[in-house]
Amino acid sequence: MTSNNAPLARAIVAGLLATFALSAAALPPGTPDEIRKRIAPIGELNVAESSGEVAEAAPAEPRSGQEVYDSYCSTCHASGVSGAPVLGNQSDWEPRIAKGIDVLYESTLNGLNVMPPRGTCPDCSDEELQVTVDYMVSAAE
Repeated sequence: MTSNNAPLARAIVAGLLATFALSAAALPPGTPDEIRKRIAPIGELNVAESSGEVAEAAPAEPRSGQEVYDSYCSTCHASGVSGAPVLGNQSDWEPRIAKGIDVLYESTLNGLNVMPPRGTCPDCSDEELQVTVDYMVSAAE
């Protein structure tokens, strides 16, 4: 009994052998030492011995209210996105100002409605955020 599939089986086996032979030849060129040299790190970390004292980082100057507003707040407060009070728009700010400055500070720190906590400035200090609220309130007065 002869099989009509024998030529097909031979072709499949030959294809698999050829694929295996080609994949073995696909190794990167060079000797193992050349390959190690080619993929070696660009630099090394130099950790100097120290006396155990940690140098104090110089404190960064606090950002002004306008700097924080321009970098983080203006995205919503320049155009009133999602009901945000627009900078300088007295009618937007009057009801908020009437609640008191501490309420505005709290809303800024903890978020309100769609405004996230800290108004999208996670690295702003509480003081920087308060100065920013003061800047925005003064623009509406």
